[in-house]
Amino acid sequence: MSTTTETFTGGAGPYGGLLDKERIVAKPGFNRWLVPPAALGIHLCIGMAYGFSVFWLPLSRAIGIDQPVTCADMSLMSALFTTSCDWRVSDLGWIYTLFFVLLGCSAAIWGGWLEKVGPRKAGFVSALCWCGGMVLAAIGIMTHQLWLMWVGAGVIGGVGLGLGYISPVSTLIKWFPDRRGMATGMAIMGFGGGAMIGAPLADLLMNHFQSETSVGVWQTFLVMAAIYLVFMMGGAFGYRIPPAGWRPEGWTPPATSKQAMITTRHVHLRDAHKTKQFWLVWIVLCMNVSAGIGVIGMASPMLQEIFGGRLIGLPELGFTELDGSQRAAIAAIAAGFAGLLSLFNIGGRFFWASLSDKIGRKNTYYTFFLLGIVLYALAPTAAGMGSQLLFVAIFCIILSMYGGGFATIPAYLADIFGTQFVGAIHGRLLTAWATAGILGPVVVNYIREFQIAAGIPREQVYDFTMYILAGMLVIGVIANAMVKPLDSKWYMSDEEVAKLQAKTAATAHQGPTGSFGIGKGGLDAKAAAAWAVVGIPILWGVWITMQKTAALFG
Repeated sequence: MSTTTETFTGGAGPYGGLLDKERIVAKPGFNRWLVPPAALGIHLCIGMAYGFSVFWLPLSRAIGIDQPVTCADMSLMSALFTTSCDWRVSDLGWIYTLFFVLLGCSAAIWGGWLEKVGPRKAGFVSALCWCGGMVLAAIGIMTHQLWLMWVGAGVIGGVGLGLGYISPVSTLIKWFPDRRGMATGMAIMGFGGGAMIGAPLADLLMNHFQSETSVGVWQTFLVMAAIYLVFMMGGAFGYRIPPAGWRPEGWTPPATSKQAMITTRHVHLRDAHKTKQFWLVWIVLCMNVSAGIGVIGMASPMLQEIFGGRLIGLPELGFTELDGSQRAAIAAIAAGFAGLLSLFNIGGRFFWASLSDKIGRKNTYYTFFLLGIVLYALAPTAAGMGSQLLFVAIFCIILSMYGGGFATIPAYLADIFGTQFVGAIHGRLLTAWATAGILGPVVVNYIREFQIAAGIPREQVYDFTMYILAGMLVIGVIANAMVKPLDSKWYMSDEEVAKLQAKTAATAHQGPTGSFGIGKGGLDAKAAAAWAVVGIPILWGVWITMQKTAALFG
């Protein structure tokens, strides 16, 4: 009995041993291609944060079922505690804001803890927070307490988002030093694709559970929480880390003289934010995301207002001249446009991050900014020409670079700061995302409202916005150009690194520095099965999205 207890406690509390970092060091024969599906298993679940808007309209009639039960002059504070009035969409939308504020904050605060305890424990806690938050939110819906939904899904779920988002970054970069961009692109692609799977799944479940007394949302939350818990726990327990000193068989680090931006040394977390390089890369990410997120937020109304009746073969009618049925028709087409942008956002995460392995991270961001400036400046011209195809193509490329920016940034950080604390450093850098989430939409929405109030025709209100977004990318170009290799004073000594890596080095298979017989296998049967588990849901999501997108060209 004592032996069993010791096995599971590991001296760190009940079951702690199963989650300890030294317990997940890979043994000889382990296939590194099993790690990306584990990361995808977590990212595809937490990526549903992007798709939570699918619940807002049903929840806005949770009491009335068919029609919302509205209460005049209901304040936000009273909405948090009312049991007799239906919630407004604006009240529910705060959960979305909480998601990304808490994502950035938790990633920044607990990134250092993650590096210390390893990805399995972080993934485990992420699963408990994300899925537990959904269960608490379901109770909030059953009791009609909005504050409980905010705390459950927004706050606790948001912490799960942050930990889950950064949990695989450091691990994948260490497993794929030869293809850092591709590795992070595979995982972060999952976060972009989570809503592509989760939103139609939620729609199916709500339709199944809805009745005369329920809109079916709380039941959907519970089912999805159970599904996500299985996938996220599978991902957490699928994580392995390479032993200290491991590298792919036959691979040698690139010569410093050829790849000056790629270091083989490591910067401590306590020092990373003290360097100007950290803040320059922060600006690079913030500008890229601000421009892209501004487009995402206005994609549907932008297409409708610019092209109006041309979308349904009535080129003589502007948006304001359409009747209700005609507006409904172009809204469906605009939904297809949003779906197409989603696919390019996801695909861009893998494509651009993989390309960065070939052309370098700095050149990849030069491409994002310089090509982006041209495309944003061309968008008003395409709109003026009435070329729907050119307009759509421009924004598909823009959104691919938006997604590519997220996927490339962890590899950029690893090149500059080394891999020892890259997950934690990435967590702190995500505050740029939180800033961009406010900056981009605010700039776009306020300029749009100002132009409409000034009497600018609807089809022209976005022209000036495009030029402002292009200006943000100019700032990004300048910041990217200023990123230089770090001074040697910032790097840790070999002794300090060895001390930090002692846990993983102590349990490593004894042998010469190199592969240790780890990392081989490619797409063997076990890896193929792991990829199928995450690949089949992705393909289903792509198929559903393509069906909706067909309306755009129908």
